[in-house]
Amino acid sequence: MFARGAAVALYQPQWGQVRNMATLKDITRRLKSIKNIQKITKSMKMVSAAKYARAERELKPARVYGTGALALYEKAEIKAPEDKKKHLLIGVSSDRGLCGAIHTSIAKTLKSEITNLSNAGKEVMVVGVGDKIRSLLQRTHGNYLLLTFKEVGRRPPSFGDASVIASELLNSGYEFDEGSVIYNRFRSVISYKTDEKPIFSLETVAGAESLSIYDDIDADVLRNYQEFTLANILYYSLKESTTSEQSARMTAMDNASKNASEMIDKLTLTFNRTRQAVITKELIEIISGAAAL
Repeated sequence: MFARGAAVALYQPQWGQVRNMATLKDITRRLKSIKNIQKITKSMKMVSAAKYARAERELKPARVYGTGALALYEKAEIKAPEDKKKHLLIGVSSDRGLCGAIHTSIAKTLKSEITNLSNAGKEVMVVGVGDKIRSLLQRTHGNYLLLTFKEVGRRPPSFGDASVIASELLNSGYEFDEGSVIYNRFRSVISYKTDEKPIFSLETVAGAESLSIYDDIDADVLRNYQEFTLANILYYSLKESTTSEQSARMTAMDNASKNASEMIDKLTLTFNRTRQAVITKELIEIISGAAAL
């Protein structure tokens, strides 16, 4: 009778031991997974830091294109007449994620502008530069999309890329009166601001009253200038957005690496406590078994 009770007493703790060993195995698996993720985030941070340094270096000369392209608009005080109804919105983003709220801020601004302009009785169309904008607008505002461009953000943007986008837009057949280029303007490593630049059609620029102060501007010169200005604004916006994206991705990966380190510390502490509990329970089992004998 006593022998049978001792056998039961010795057998029951083995179930707890198996359960604790499974818990240790799960914690070990999670630790390994988080450490692998931390290696990836640290590598992505280093890559983003290198790309950010190059993007910031190329941004300073590119800003000249943006300020110079809008000089005529500001000096001639060009504005679209109130009776003009067609408005074009160009959202500048990219194809890649893992960079915080870079893409959602552009999409949020586009949705707000679409709602405001539509309520004002204007016809609105959207051009998405980057696949992320298309995916964010496709479900709720897909009927407003005129053109979308992919393969953006994989390489540093060039003036040739902006020229292709401007050419496709001008050859699309959509005749807009005015519009806006919405992009993320780089401010610092940890800060950016969603901003916009105005664009106007050739008819709107040619019909401006203040344009008469400039001499020797015929239709061909004005058309060439308008196409070149559109490409300049797009190039400037692409450079600003790329720099903002790389800095945001670098910050996001740094935060992810820090969060992974915190999780690793907590899981390591949990693993040590669980292992110590298993060892203590095994010692109790040995002592109890010896006492029972």
